[in-house]
Amino acid sequence: MTGQLPQFAAALCAGAGAWLLADGTPWRRRPRTRPRGAGVAPAARRRRPVTRQPDPAAVRVALCCLAAGGLLALWARSVLPLGAAALAAPLAVRWWRSGVAERAADQRRNAVITFCASLAGEMRAGRPPGAALATVGTAGLGVPGGAVLAAARYGGDVPAALRAAADRPGAEGLRGVAACWAVAVDGGASLASGLERVTGALRAEREQREELRAQLAGPRTTAMVLAALPLFGLALGATMGVQPLRVLFGTPAGLGCLLVGSLLEWAGVAWVRAIVRSAEREPA
Repeated sequence: MTGQLPQFAAALCAGAGAWLLADGTPWRRRPRTRPRGAGVAPAARRRRPVTRQPDPAAVRVALCCLAAGGLLALWARSVLPLGAAALAAPLAVRWWRSGVAERAADQRRNAVITFCASLAGEMRAGRPPGAALATVGTAGLGVPGGAVLAAARYGGDVPAALRAAADRPGAEGLRGVAACWAVAVDGGASLASGLERVTGALRAEREQREELRAQLAGPRTTAMVLAALPLFGLALGATMGVQPLRVLFGTPAGLGCLLVGSLLEWAGVAWVRAIVRSAEREPA
């Protein structure tokens, strides 16, 4: 079994790479170019093959997970840690993506607050709504922000564009801007005062969210420490010469203990995460 470990590791790495390249990562489209002067092609001929590239950061996360499993497999002289690492690689990539999405949502919330405050300031300075929106810009709102700016410049439906941009996580505050814009255009109300109220509400919500995160930092840290205690126990046993990994992966009793302990560990982490998510969802 030990002699087949390199071949098994190579097969698992190849399988994980195929999974990442086939379905595991977001894709980026390469821009298509058309020769100058070419006419409009039929719909059936305009479709061209799209070159897709995996997300390098997600690939690095999966490879790190496989590398950790390979080291544990060499230490325990068993292929089971490597197989477990291959199964855990998609979960690790998903966990990493959720963290990236959460940080992007926070950045988008800050961009919406800055956008509302700047737009209100331009309106107070006497600029009309369209000119104020063009001056402020929508750089922090992403691609939907460009649609809002285009609607303001060319006489489109700005509230509808704002509501469409508000569908992205973290940009929900744009619905308030859309409501203020619609009321100001239809009823002649002051757009600047409405935007200032929306800005104040979004800032209060951000402060409440930051305070809640600060209060939940202690329970999160405690849960992480408790989840890492079995790893400290394994390291302590290894320093004492007990070789716990070989016992866990090489004997039936060890495999049973490992299975039960892993299930209890997963249940504890999932329970704490559900409690934290419910507490974060409460203010919303």
